[in-house]
Amino acid sequence: MTIEATRPRLAYMNAQVRDVRRVTPRMVRVTFAGADLNEFVDAAPDQYVKVFFPVPGTRRPKLPPPPTADGMSWYRQYLNMPDDVRPPMRTYTVRASRPHVGELDIDFLLHDDAGPGSRWAESAKPGDEVALLGPHGLYEVPAGTSWQLLVGDESAVPAIAAICEQLPESATVTVFVEIADPTDEIPLERPGGEPVDVRWVLRGDAPVGEAVLAAVREARLPEGEPYAWISGEADLVKHVRRHLVRERGVDKRRITFTGYWRRGRSEEAAGREQLREYDRATAR
Repeated sequence: MTIEATRPRLAYMNAQVRDVRRVTPRMVRVTFAGADLNEFVDAAPDQYVKVFFPVPGTRRPKLPPPPTADGMSWYRQYLNMPDDVRPPMRTYTVRASRPHVGELDIDFLLHDDAGPGSRWAESAKPGDEVALLGPHGLYEVPAGTSWQLLVGDESAVPAIAAICEQLPESATVTVFVEIADPTDEIPLERPGGEPVDVRWVLRGDAPVGEAVLAAVREARLPEGEPYAWISGEADLVKHVRRHLVRERGVDKRRITFTGYWRRGRSEEAAGREQLREYDRATAR
């Protein structure tokens, strides 16, 4: 179960593309703008939003009724929309927000097996329209923390970068990121531009997560009470968390973890399974 550190913003925000640029060969930064973004309130350094894309051949996404306090009923309505009407939806980290000028940035990782978000980002241009819902935030450092551990794959790079840029001056942080190619590396900096010491772990031909798990296992980590933040592919997250709890003795309450994606499963498929689990639990 993932820790929810904030409550969701239960209102849609319309936004238009203002700018598009490449951060790495496989990552595109899209700057969105719009009057609704003047009301954007930061939730946490790793905050994320749902992004709704137009159905191909249309200009803007057709949205389901806005969420109520029962988020699952809203999601049920979304999934029940006809396939040719339901807007593709994906979850993305807010890389930076500037509500004073009505802007925010989202970094899109361009996958080889591109889904709707990746395909949209690859051809995005100024004036294109989307809708956003959120933000939610997960990152929350417990009192008494001596040092922080950030672990993820390339999908977690935007969140890790945002966390690093908001670290307190006194914070000690250890970072491991598994990537497919050296060109996926970006500078990670603290406030003021001080570089963060990060271990970039090349995946090679191994399954996602194996290389970074081995690197964390072999690492000599700092002493004291840690706070661990783990995100990326679901199995990577599961195995790194299990290692920290079982082999390192880290208190489960000091670990924030979330699977950003799962090999071989779309976000819709994962959402439908989550809804089925929710229905089974509430039917008892």
